[in-house]
Amino acid sequence: MRTMEPGTSGGLRGRLNSLVPAGRKTVTTCLSAEYVEEAEGLESVGERMALLDDDGHAIAVLEITGVEQKPFVEVTWEHAAAEGEGDASLEERRTVHRGFWRSGAHRSRTALPSCASPSAS
Repeated sequence: MRTMEPGTSGGLRGRLNSLVPAGRKTVTTCLSAEYVEEAEGLESVGERMALLDDDGHAIAVLEITGVEQKPFVEVTWEHAAAEGEGDASLEERRTVHRGFWRSGAHRSRTALPSCASPSAS
């Protein structure tokens, strides 16, 4: 079973992970380049993944319910809202995500985030 470790270790991962069982985070976003760099295939509908905490322990099993690939600027407000991260607008969401990816912090993870629509099981 593949794993998902959203964000980076520390406060961000804990915050994002807490949104999943609460039903507030039902989608997530990644960069296509990360899949290429890691020679990792996209998730597939029906695939189950372990959601990991900062210590590498599985805290939930996610089932992928959908996968979309599209340019960053085509991500809709519906997707942004389903990420559950509290962004007030699509532009705020874009700014936050761009800042995260430009920081390079995401490259220190051992697993890639999903472009998919997970649902906690």
